[in-house]
Amino acid sequence: MKEEETSPHKRHLYLTISDAIEEQVKNGILKPGDKVPSIRTICADYNVSMSTAQMAYSILMSKSMIESRPKAGCFVSNWLKNSRDLPQASQLQLNSSGQTDDVLVARVYGTMNTKGTTRFSLGAPSIELLPITQLNKSIYQAIKELNGCGTEYENIEGNEKLRNSIARWSYNMGAKLTANDIVTTAGCLNAVAYCLMAITKRGDTIAVESPVFFGLLQLFQSLGLKVVELPTNAQTGIEMDALKKVLATQKITACLLVSNFSNPSGACMPDEHKQELVKLLSHYHVPLIEDDIYGDLFFGSRRPKTCKSFDEEGLVLWCSSISKTIAPGYRIGWVAPGKFKEDIARLKMVHSFTSTTLTQQAVANFLETGKYESYLRKLRHTLHTNSLLYTQAITRYFPTDTRISRPQGGLFLWVELNKNVDTTELFEKALKNKI
Repeated sequence: MKEEETSPHKRHLYLTISDAIEEQVKNGILKPGDKVPSIRTICADYNVSMSTAQMAYSILMSKSMIESRPKAGCFVSNWLKNSRDLPQASQLQLNSSGQTDDVLVARVYGTMNTKGTTRFSLGAPSIELLPITQLNKSIYQAIKELNGCGTEYENIEGNEKLRNSIARWSYNMGAKLTANDIVTTAGCLNAVAYCLMAITKRGDTIAVESPVFFGLLQLFQSLGLKVVELPTNAQTGIEMDALKKVLATQKITACLLVSNFSNPSGACMPDEHKQELVKLLSHYHVPLIEDDIYGDLFFGSRRPKTCKSFDEEGLVLWCSSISKTIAPGYRIGWVAPGKFKEDIARLKMVHSFTSTTLTQQAVANFLETGKYESYLRKLRHTLHTNSLLYTQAITRYFPTDTRISRPQGGLFLWVELNKNVDTTELFEKALKNKI
């Protein structure tokens, strides 16, 4: 490859080309079986070199969007015409117990470190995708920088350098936070737990999307909370009309939503829905705990906004983490709790006192280098490609009445099987095959 082909401008060009063709496929302008423009045509239309055009088509082939036919050219992949229906929206469930099968959940967690097992059950990037070399360098740098080589206590709100980096990053999602708005935690689930403890008490009712991550259901149970399960569209998230009905007829203490690329449906609320949601909850003075742990893993051209971006009264408690992007085992999360910051800081002081000093500084160093965005671009491309390949395999091999989500980011595909299938039995069969 010529040297100029690796410049940021050239890289932007081949991504622009591949994105444009992929958009035409998604919008039905190019249909399965249609021939796509030749490499020479792409070169002429975009005024790029042959190498740049070939790189664009390589990306599309890696996603199985197009296929090459000897002596005929490239065509939109035929498997796309057999795309499955979306999973059906769940039904409104009032005062659900939200109970989980704790024995089954324990068995899922029990396979986390079992060698030779293919895991589809836990949402985290493969270790092969993580920036381990860069993180190791950041650890060494942190040891040199910190008093006592990182053995001293951190302040209660968390590492200031890390909080500054998070605040700067928040501008990408449309929020304008400062370091003083943020409290660090031991992962995102820990942040959510503090939020629930700060604004609810036993017997209170919270509204959540359905389906929802089983770990959250276990947390609700442990805190003695009742749950209203909101109907959820696999593409656009909760149905706003259902939430309006619930708020008008029930006492809801808080709402908890995974706003972007939720676990497990992969749904992403449109930005206009987020704005409407924040306004609606503000009218009823109901706090929103926003779990935005997957927001940076978007497949499109820009990061979706958060509900926090529209928060004017401090009622949105925005939670996130690096667990789904760079280091699950570091257990670093945070919350921008708005008007509830003092309550959150007090809870953190009581339950954990401070966060881990060394790893916070290391992550702050990594974010400060500017390598995070470059790494994320590669990770997002890999996740998007894998999503399409898994979708292709499910379309090809699963029963024809299978439904499957079409996420635009994140780590999850939600597969809905025929209602006669016993998924617990399927789990046992899969486990025997080390899946």
